[in-house]
Amino acid sequence: MNAAEFWRKIGVYQAKNMEVLIINKGVDTTFEEDLATDVLKIITVFSARLYGSRWRKNHKLLHGMKQAVQAPLC
Repeated sequence: MNAAEFWRKIGVYQAKNMEVLIINKGVDTTFEEDLATDVLKIITVFSARLYGSRWRKNHKLLHGMKQAVQAPLC
């Protein structure tokens, strides 16, 4: 969530007379730690997409093979 989204949500809560209480602010991290975390997140997302596309490709291949095997011979 970026700062604009955060303040927009705060505005919604204030309009509804709600209070926002932040319990865990978190720890201030260095630029290098933030960069390392971001790179790991990017790698995780792209590897998940890659494995997902491989699964779809293999699933289609297996489905086609099952249909070919079950089809009657001419």
